[in-house]
Amino acid sequence: MNQEIDQGAEPARRHGITEGQGTVGGLRMCWLEAGPVDGPLAICQHGFPDTPWGWRWLLPALAGAGFRAVAPYARGYAPSEVPPSHISALSGWVADICDLHDQLGGDHQGVIVGHDWGAMAAYGAAALAPERWRAVVTASVPPASVMGARLLSFDQVKAFWYQYVFLQPTAEAIVSSNNLEFLERLWREWSPSFDPSAEIGRVKAALGSPANLTAALGTYRSMYDLSLQPPELAEAAMAILSPHPQPTLYLHGTDDGCVPNLDLSEVLGALPAGSAVEAVEGAGHFLQYEAPRRVTDLVIDFLSCSEGAP
Repeated sequence: MNQEIDQGAEPARRHGITEGQGTVGGLRMCWLEAGPVDGPLAICQHGFPDTPWGWRWLLPALAGAGFRAVAPYARGYAPSEVPPSHISALSGWVADICDLHDQLGGDHQGVIVGHDWGAMAAYGAAALAPERWRAVVTASVPPASVMGARLLSFDQVKAFWYQYVFLQPTAEAIVSSNNLEFLERLWREWSPSFDPSAEIGRVKAALGSPANLTAALGTYRSMYDLSLQPPELAEAAMAILSPHPQPTLYLHGTDDGCVPNLDLSEVLGALPAGSAVEAVEGAGHFLQYEAPRRVTDLVIDFLSCSEGAP
């Protein structure tokens, strides 16, 4: 594994990664970024339970390819602000990606990279505002049409046991007990060959406060209880379930314990023309940490070959 910028903000800056912040969707949002400010925008969205630091290998590579690469902390993940509703609804993630595109002066050459919940947000943003994005890269969670069918399978219901915990009123107490050990155990279960010890500290910093944890659990609660979705974001919520038109690269670890035994041919069949799927051998759910060079090469190759590449 590339350890060049593993050890925090100062080494990251030496490799061209800086920290930024602004007001997005009416909330203070913080992010990591790299690349020329006048380059086409590449927004890299993390998932749960994670932070933008998972993109620390990809951001400099995107910058080298001419992009302005920006990896935000999702709403509710410190240091980004918790929404007034105390729920980090996925529809808000979708709207934030599009608003961040506008705030940073993006154009039709924008691309989105998303992992886990970030993948779902990427599908939604690409469908909500197709004129902003020319290509999409997602990992570890397939499009809604494929994921919805999987929710009827025993294997997927079994793998999603944790979601039923998150819907309970005792979830905060369970997850926060013993210094958020619950979240570390999820990492180990979803990526069984990966030791997350060096990474989990950033996750705990992002979700360690009661407000941040409740906001993150609210992503799940609002997916199962639509009354918790912000009504002003109804269009963004529907976009998550809608097909998007941009060519898409989908990546999935062969040892993913969160979305196991995924048939990539089904995923390819659900994606637009010009799309591709790739299995990342030996990697689990957090493949951008486990196989950073492989993931980076696949992303850069796909975006460089896509129509309108910088």
